[in-house]
Amino acid sequence: MSEPDNVIGDWKEPDEPVLSGLINRILQLLAKAAPGAQTLRVMLHRARGVKIGKGVWIGYDVLLETARPDLITIEDGVAISMRATIIAHFKEFRGVRIERDVFIGPGAIILPNVVIGHGAVVKAGSVVSQSVPPMTIVEGNPAVAVARCGVALRQDISLKTFSRNLKPLASRQPAANENPELLTYSAAPKK
Repeated sequence: MSEPDNVIGDWKEPDEPVLSGLINRILQLLAKAAPGAQTLRVMLHRARGVKIGKGVWIGYDVLLETARPDLITIEDGVAISMRATIIAHFKEFRGVRIERDVFIGPGAIILPNVVIGHGAVVKAGSVVSQSVPPMTIVEGNPAVAVARCGVALRQDISLKTFSRNLKPLASRQPAANENPELLTYSAAPKK
């Protein structure tokens, strides 16, 4: 069964002026490759319209919403690792807010209509399609909560201190296509 040719929703993408759209994309490309994770990259994204607080760290090759960067708010002390992608709009879904002291891992994807709560951690490669509570670690596709953070993973906190303050959530059952042994893997040598 095919869709009729005249299906029209109640949502319409606003027209983007050509010149400002071109400038926005040039600034985006510069920000992806420029040095200065806390200086030049942050400045270029601010010039595009992303609302960015103090002490934000933006890694190499990060993609922050190409067409509507004004829909992204990044609060103080956030770290966004390399190759993370933040998409702030799709049809009627709009906006992404990343609260203070959040850590977003490499290759993570944040989808529209999401709030990442204060001190939360998004693990590498995760796809966040729903809001994340404060001080929570999420992982996977779709991202699910796996632990509570006792302290935020800030630059002044050692990984050892952060790890000692984690509180795992109830263990999850492996999916039908997962190897249960992989869920209990530990890098520590067996005795």
